[in-house]
Amino acid sequence: MSERMINAARETLLLELQEASRLPDRLGKDFVAAANAVLTCQGKVVVSGMGKSGHIGKKIAASLASTGTPAFFVHPAEALHGDLGMIESRDILLFISYSGTAKELDLIIPRLQEKAISLIAITGKSESPLAKAALATLDISVEREACPMRLAPTSSAVNTLMMGDALAMAVMQERGFNEEDFARSHPAGALGARLLNRVHHLMRTEDQLPVVTDNATVMDAMLELSRTGLGLVAVCSQDNLVTGVFTDGDLRRWLVGGGKLEASINAAMTRSGIVLNAEARAIDAKEILMKKRISAAPVVDGGGKLVGAINLHDFHQAGIL
Repeated sequence: MSERMINAARETLLLELQEASRLPDRLGKDFVAAANAVLTCQGKVVVSGMGKSGHIGKKIAASLASTGTPAFFVHPAEALHGDLGMIESRDILLFISYSGTAKELDLIIPRLQEKAISLIAITGKSESPLAKAALATLDISVEREACPMRLAPTSSAVNTLMMGDALAMAVMQERGFNEEDFARSHPAGALGARLLNRVHHLMRTEDQLPVVTDNATVMDAMLELSRTGLGLVAVCSQDNLVTGVFTDGDLRRWLVGGGKLEASINAAMTRSGIVLNAEARAIDAKEILMKKRISAAPVVDGGGKLVGAINLHDFHQAGIL
């Protein structure tokens, strides 16, 4: 029993891979025309399709939307009951139908022509009504579905998904869409945390900010270390410029060396320590701390004045690993 199931699964995968392997040779002038239409579209790319084609169409629309092309999915039946009003002349309709003869097209195509809406077809039949009405046709035809009855969309569904990905990726690269652009449409994800967060979004401020002036004593700095638990105190001049830092390590070395708690902090602090810019990307700031093998640093503004402090735990809490 298990051997039969494995063999059936293996045959399915091999058939789908075989059919998909033919797709690269079909990329030509129609693919370029489709990609250019998406690139120059002044409105939205509206994706539509029935059944399995519709399910994959939702994924294609989502891929386009997350890579710089405004796009959404509309069900053909909903389109015929009011949602066609969402589509304007500056939009593009990308319709998926393997046969290219979905009955909804009989009503949709004339409406598109009336409104001068461009149509891109993803179909397996290059002579179908859908293909003939489209400005560009992306060929996802297969010689055989992986279904043993050759009925259920399997190989053709994989081809549709891959052709949609090919279109989205080609347009994305031509558009110059980069990691930061991607992160802006995924602000809640790990990539968004890494690329969108700046140091000032994560740093500690106000009562959580450990700071003493440069006329303070070691005792003052030690109490500030204990109060905030950051492992570091920023030492600042009267005009709030950072002159040094005092860390847990500095305190231990000072006491082991026989230093007095009543002494000036200037004698015990580390001068010219690492400071981070408030506008720096959080991921870059974290890399600085890791490279310097320190756990925390003061944060300054463009003028070098203290505005906050941050440590590695703050980066980890924000999902910047």
